[in-house]
Amino acid sequence: MGQEKLYLDKEISWLAFNERVLQEAADKRNPLIERMRFLGIYSSNLEEFYKVRFADLKRRILIGEEQGSHNVPRHLLKKIQQRVLIADQEFDVLYNDLLLEMARNQIFLINERQLSANQQHWLKLYFNRELRQHVTPIVLNAETDLTQFLKDDYTYLAVEIIHRQETQYALLEIPSDKVPRFIDLPAEPPRRRKPMILLDNIMRYCLDDIFKGFFDYDQLNAYSMKMTRDAEYDLVTEMESSLLELMSSSLKQRLTAEPVRFVYQRDMPSEMVSLLCEKLSITNFDSILPGGRYHNFKDFISFPNVGKANLENKPLPPIRHKGFNPFRNGFDAIRDRDILLYYPYHTFEHVLEFLRQASFDPSVLAIKINIYRVAKDSRIMDAMIHAAHNGKKVTVVVELQARFDEEANIYWAKRLTEAGVHVIFSAPGLKIHAKLFLITRREGDKVIRYAHIGTGNFNERTARIYTDYSLLSSDARITNEVRRVFNFIENPYRPVHFEYLMVSPQNTRQSLYRLIDTEIAHAQQGFPAAITLKINNLVDNGLIDRLYAASGAGVKVNLLVRGMCSLIPNIEGISENIHIYSIIDRYLEHDRVYIFENNGDPKVFLSSADWMTRNIDNRIEVAVNILDPKVKKQILDIIAILFSDTVKARIIDKGLTNRYRPRGNRRKVRAQLAIYNYINTIENTD
Repeated sequence: MGQEKLYLDKEISWLAFNERVLQEAADKRNPLIERMRFLGIYSSNLEEFYKVRFADLKRRILIGEEQGSHNVPRHLLKKIQQRVLIADQEFDVLYNDLLLEMARNQIFLINERQLSANQQHWLKLYFNRELRQHVTPIVLNAETDLTQFLKDDYTYLAVEIIHRQETQYALLEIPSDKVPRFIDLPAEPPRRRKPMILLDNIMRYCLDDIFKGFFDYDQLNAYSMKMTRDAEYDLVTEMESSLLELMSSSLKQRLTAEPVRFVYQRDMPSEMVSLLCEKLSITNFDSILPGGRYHNFKDFISFPNVGKANLENKPLPPIRHKGFNPFRNGFDAIRDRDILLYYPYHTFEHVLEFLRQASFDPSVLAIKINIYRVAKDSRIMDAMIHAAHNGKKVTVVVELQARFDEEANIYWAKRLTEAGVHVIFSAPGLKIHAKLFLITRREGDKVIRYAHIGTGNFNERTARIYTDYSLLSSDARITNEVRRVFNFIENPYRPVHFEYLMVSPQNTRQSLYRLIDTEIAHAQQGFPAAITLKINNLVDNGLIDRLYAASGAGVKVNLLVRGMCSLIPNIEGISENIHIYSIIDRYLEHDRVYIFENNGDPKVFLSSADWMTRNIDNRIEVAVNILDPKVKKQILDIIAILFSDTVKARIIDKGLTNRYRPRGNRRKVRAQLAIYNYINTIENTD
């Protein structure tokens, strides 16, 4: 079998993942408003795909053709275009179906042609009072260079200004950062109806108010459009410039980065489409997609529920960990035994409170933490500033290269530095993606350390919607090695050794190969042999080849992969023992867990790293070997629940068909709800 048939294209696999998100919008078992929000998630995901993955593919093609390479993946552009077009058509049908379903629930998202006389009057007043000051037309002429100022996070109305035999064009930015995208309208009889209108349609209705008195016209026609830019940037390598200054200037570069996608309303006149493509310098390497009347559906992630409570998911209150209850502070609780938190089932408040206590505890000597993405009003960053004010030695490792969060992290780096915090940046090209903090505390005549190793970011907001683990430990075997990781971050070229941690790029690949090879050896000797992984992405060919070898040796390989997966299961003689599932549900499955059977004594790891080459070889990532038997059992129990899902689990196959896992005679298990009940039972049982 040719090597190319052993791996699925990661870009196509990513699109299949996003189609699973679209399946959730189509799933009538989900509450109506949640289905609308899944349309927003799909749209937001697709925009990021074009900014990052499609843009990277385009770059590789251009570089390859420049170098005369015959191994250029140009065929992928056509495959991506075809797959996105099919999914977008399904999206449009779903959106219209959901509008009808909302109307049956007395929620009416109406357009500018469906307004009553009273609503028309109200909208004119609203436009003059709230919206007019944020609307400035961009008139297109021969000198206009749209690539210089068009924003890729915004929808525009392209307006056709027709006067006799002449046509002019102008663009109107939809100012959704200044005015809400969804506007409640005055109710009409019967009063139980809840009418809303999109900001886009208010501007369509008020076109005459925008252009009247400045242009002569017989007709105004508006068509929606959106442009997506390449999110990458080139760091200027001026030796005299600090990394902070370089990152600030390179962020400005993104504002004028090359477009990679142009989406336009499908009934837009062809002359207007051609003009806009020319003004945006759209090439044959870019994606040009006809669409509906509305773009920037990512705003639908926050679609408001103005109807009954049962139209959205019933909230699951975060659970408190009983391990903290008998103790006066977090240090006593963690010193008693390791504590495992699993968000969003557990409350993130435990971590916030622990760091708050550390910020003023007289016994605390030092705090070290690394941040990748934090909340806008981060209580964790506030705790670090307070700790510095209280005389603690505080070190914060700020990852300035965290894509889409660079600007926020620059802001925090400046604030922390001003407060006297020692701020460290990663070396360019070596992102720090580990989720660590280390607190050093004097207790009597001893110095005790407390460590956090997690799978997700220190972010209060995402901890409510992403599934992630936090391990809190004072076990010296772990804390000593976390201390070494921070030393490694400050001196990345100094030799360092780890026994209980896997640390990329130091020892992760070798450790994973060794663990897989041990399972292969056990299988060959007739011992129990299995590998179970829960990860977001599996696209590293070296690790995939090792899993193929394990399958060939008889090792049972069970994978739960949320996103991209290049491994192909059920290839005769190669991957017959590999089964892959994916779960999309109300929470984003984000944690990474590696389990190796180890002849009946499982080795369990929690990790910040996906099985991607960048995470294994080109970033600082940390996985921890779970040493506490009770914590290990909880992780194994949770993984078992996930693999028993018969409601939201899809099968990953060669055709990327996203078939739901057949239930058969098994009981109905919706894993995320079952995990909530499992944790709730544990934490409320003596």
